[in-house]
Amino acid sequence: MRRLVSLGARHEEATEAAEVPVAGTRPTKTLSLTVLVRLGIVAVVLGVAAGGIWFAGWLGTPAAGPTTTDIPALDIPEADVQPGAAAPVGATVVGEPATQPSSRPGTETGGRPVLSIWADRVSAVTGIPARALIAYGNAELQLRESQPGCRISWATLAGIGRIESNHGQYAGAVLRDNGYPSKPIIGVPLDGSPGVRSIPDTDHGALDGDPNYDHAVGPMQFVPSTWAKWGGGYDPQQIDAAALAAAKYLCAGGRDMSSAQGWWSGVLSYNNSVDYARKVFGVADSYAKAAQGVRVS
Repeated sequence: MRRLVSLGARHEEATEAAEVPVAGTRPTKTLSLTVLVRLGIVAVVLGVAAGGIWFAGWLGTPAAGPTTTDIPALDIPEADVQPGAAAPVGATVVGEPATQPSSRPGTETGGRPVLSIWADRVSAVTGIPARALIAYGNAELQLRESQPGCRISWATLAGIGRIESNHGQYAGAVLRDNGYPSKPIIGVPLDGSPGVRSIPDTDHGALDGDPNYDHAVGPMQFVPSTWAKWGGGYDPQQIDAAALAAAKYLCAGGRDMSSAQGWWSGVLSYNNSVDYARKVFGVADSYAKAAQGVRVS
């Protein structure tokens, strides 16, 4: 049986610290992402802060179109963990951050950037596209320098990316070497129909192709109004930009994403759904455990 689902909306007001049930030099903004699970899990989306990112380009207005009838998160089980009780295990990315669009990430080893070598090896044990891993790893490395107290992990960003767009591969898209999906990732119109938040157009259709209502866009699913505040002038379809923006949002307010309380607060502020957070937890934890044995040198 076909499952009616959609890419939905995020809330427009950033929450500095989401409340965790018992057992984010740019304006603070909200991230847009969604996971609507069959017959009724509506994602409430928040935004993200963005800084210097590489490979920004690819201008143009995408055409609005229908969302497919499946999303990556439907077959992902929820982790059996109580909110606030634990954070996913840690795993360290290797390399140096790229801070300019023309920069190549990481220290060179045998003619190749260390981050690229790390991404290839982690891809082999996790199934995440290496190009997506470069984006998640670069975001962790940049935040390690700019906000060392946050301790954001590439694995958490990868968990979110898996659920939001299958790492930029949603609806048959292919993640290209320049960090863009082969076709724009655009969610359903946020027109207030059943199970969907109503967000009238805020970008004149520039990012989502719809002059009437906003849509969540890109690998990490931002609504245009949140991207305008946190996107740094880059394109939400570009995975380096989107991953870095997500990392900065999750780190907002001095949050420590390595702690149980901080991790759940961050992920629930990104999408205020315990079911969603448990899915992210399970995926992030499995990615980190698989990558713990990876060595670059």
